[in-house]
Amino acid sequence: MTEKDDLTAIKVEARKAAFARRKEAQSEARSTRGVSHLLSVVADHKGKVLSGYMPIRTEITPVPVMAAMAAHGPVCVPVIGKVGLPLRFARWTPDCEMTKGSFGADIPAKLTFIEPEVLIVPLLAFDRKGGRLGYGGGFYDRTLERLRAKRPTLAIGYAYSAQEVAAVPLEPTDQLLDAIVTDDGVHWV
Repeated sequence: MTEKDDLTAIKVEARKAAFARRKEAQSEARSTRGVSHLLSVVADHKGKVLSGYMPIRTEITPVPVMAAMAAHGPVCVPVIGKVGLPLRFARWTPDCEMTKGSFGADIPAKLTFIEPEVLIVPLLAFDRKGGRLGYGGGFYDRTLERLRAKRPTLAIGYAYSAQEVAAVPLEPTDQLLDAIVTDDGVHWV
């Protein structure tokens, strides 16, 4: 077994544990506290293009924050294309018509693509060093690498505090978060 195979196996097990912790942590009270913390961070970036996401499974929802920020500047959501490619981002408004996209996440029915400067990023697990464990497709890693090569790009992980782990298993291609916002507060990296 190679070192890469070992890391792959470690990440598979870490994802299973993270799914269980997130499901257990999910509650409306925690989500409400998370919304106020997230809004306090993104409010400093009014007018910049903000990317949120439409939650799937048991992800904490950023939609209330996205709706509040839509009055101050463009908001978009990720659109997953082909495997191995970065994400693209479609303009979103609170009242836009939505349809099912890849992986079951809703996307705008009419796709007008824009590039975000500030991203609210979903995750399964995080650590205080900015490590993020996602679903394993590498979409956000490729996307953040591409965006950061063009200009400063802020990546804010959004999660329940119960999703924190001591250390996320990382590969050289994994992109670090700049901050993590949880139901317990804001953690800058």
